[in-house]
Amino acid sequence: MGLGSYWGEVIDVLRDIIPVYDKVNSYISLGKDKQHRIKGIKGRVISGNSILDAGSGFGNMSKTALKVTGGNLDITLYDPLVPMLQNTEKNFEVKLNLACGVFEHIPFQNEEFDAALCGYSLRDAISLKTAISEIHRVLKKGGRLVIVDLGKPDNSLIRFGTSFYLRLILPIIALIAGGRLGLKFATLYGTYKRWPKNKKLEQMLLEKFSKVEFEKDFMGAAIMVAAYK
Repeated sequence: MGLGSYWGEVIDVLRDIIPVYDKVNSYISLGKDKQHRIKGIKGRVISGNSILDAGSGFGNMSKTALKVTGGNLDITLYDPLVPMLQNTEKNFEVKLNLACGVFEHIPFQNEEFDAALCGYSLRDAISLKTAISEIHRVLKKGGRLVIVDLGKPDNSLIRFGTSFYLRLILPIIALIAGGRLGLKFATLYGTYKRWPKNKKLEQMLLEKFSKVEFEKDFMGAAIMVAAYK
């Protein structure tokens, strides 16, 4: 499970769509991306925590965590794209730690963070199993991995509907929201094809974590997951 050799193409697209990234994401999630982030983070991140925002993008998971907790978080933004990190840092009022790299080789010590946040990012791992193992390694005992992402419904009919939306409807919405750059969001369907079904993802997490809480929206096409070490 994971993007494998498709990862390079996805990263090139992510680099290109930086100017319209947030706007298009809000449109294609039907305006519910913020709500899903809040639901995933609430109760799983508390004031005083050290946070690894893995695949941070513009740091939207960290911004949400700051609002939910009232601040006082030690935040590390971690992303494979230096331009994304550079564009993000200036939009925070708190001091950030910045690091560049991939899920499969996280450059931090064992048990360093209270929580790891993956907002629409873990789906882009080269090897999902390795990524989960690395995140588990850097979490403290009792630490939480919070995932907010697309879901791949277990029900075949609902899964077909989700695929139809991502492959045919989403590119139209992305074009309207982001212009020609929005067309590049079509690669999202390629990441979805390589993403495990919801039940399989839960099983993969339980191979490393002691407990998993799995919430769904859009009949399983959107997921908010918390895995406890």
